Amino acid sequence: MSDQSVDYHPMWAELGLDLPSHDALLGAVGQLFGDAYLTQENRPKGMDYLNFVLSEVHGLRIKELDDFRKAGGKVFGTFCLYVPEEIIRAAGGWCVGLCAGAEFAYDQVEQIMPRNTCALIKSFMGFKLAKVCPYIESADLVIGETTCDGKKKAYELLGEIHNTWVMELPQMKRPQDLEMWKGEIRELVKKAEEITGNTITAESLRASIKEVNDKRRALQRIAAACKADPAPISGKDRLLATQVAFYDDVPRFTQMMNALADELDQRVAAGEGVAHKGAKRVLVTGTPMALPNWKLHDIIEKAGAVVVAEEMCTGSRYYQDLVDENAATLDEMIDDIAEKYLDINCACFTPNKGRIDDVVRMAKEYGADGVIDYSLQFCGLYEMESNGVESAVREAGLPVLKVTTDYSMEDVGQLATRVEAFLEML
Repeated sequence: MSDQSVDYHPMWAELGLDLPSHDALLGAVGQLFGDAYLTQENRPKGMDYLNFVLSEVHGLRIKELDDFRKAGGKVFGTFCLYVPEEIIRAAGGWCVGLCAGAEFAYDQVEQIMPRNTCALIKSFMGFKLAKVCPYIESADLVIGETTCDGKKKAYELLGEIHNTWVMELPQMKRPQDLEMWKGEIRELVKKAEEITGNTITAESLRASIKEVNDKRRALQRIAAACKADPAPISGKDRLLATQVAFYDDVPRFTQMMNALADELDQRVAAGEGVAHKGAKRVLVTGTPMALPNWKLHDIIEKAGAVVVAEEMCTGSRYYQDLVDENAATLDEMIDDIAEKYLDINCACFTPNKGRIDDVVRMAKEYGADGVIDYSLQFCGLYEMESNGVESAVREAGLPVLKVTTDYSMEDVGQLATRVEAFLEML
């Protein structure tokens, strides 16, 4: 999974990784990536960049973080959309996603957590306990958030073994909840300043808002191209772009994704696609898919359909809304950031009609023939919401398939059978 000409083992050892376990992880992820991605035909040329990023995701990117820290920079690790990258960057820090999305060291995790904990939480704790995630080992501070009870309690356990700070996310969207959230964002400003030793100014925040918005705009362009039939890029490749957005250097990623979007526009104009015109089109909604979780997309697309959109945190929720760029003062900018982030339709909110409206709207916009509602096992939030999603989608005249799974490959055959039957019905 990394450039064989450079040996990163000394750097990984310095970070305290368990080298044999880490080598095994990279080998497994490389195999998964090859099977899912490199077997695809007629991929856009712009995907070469994302292939490279993934091949160096624990190599060159970690070296960039390492060099940045050795020069005095601070790295902030996050698991969730609710931590505003704009604030971190305005303080001169770098923001990176952390490892999850695969089963690792569950035997160790289950000594400190219940077995029936959501796979995402068990995964990130497994990566930490087994010392195989260079991102968390590079993070001067991990910023958690109270999006679910499982994560909230897991951050207490993580805090015993890593520098961790938690933001309190309100679970409703009333005016008083927004006021509370604005207070939390201001606390984050202070924390980012404390860790970096830098002061956030109106100038630095204005620049970082524009920079992160530009990243979102590039992803919006990639998503919009998939309204075409045939779709110019696979759902798997588009999912990978959103997953990499959490890790990569912001200006470089934005530049490369705009180049990919230019190519997709040309493919749309030429009527060129990854699947034949008229291939079944699927919208996927539900629990976020952390890198390297491509299981469901892989099954759907190997069955001959194409995933045209994701209503999830590793999808439209990440990029569909921008922070207002017209504020004059620092206080106004912080308020605008708070408003944008509270508007994300996570299943932790009650009520959460906005998410259901988004699923139905997007299914129509992207010409979906059906919707697959995906929940990670023991993810109470998304499993609870699935009935509401199903009712609304059926009312809109579309079929829906509910899928509950984890990160293992044990149920791939069974899932493939269910997905194929669903696609035949469309």
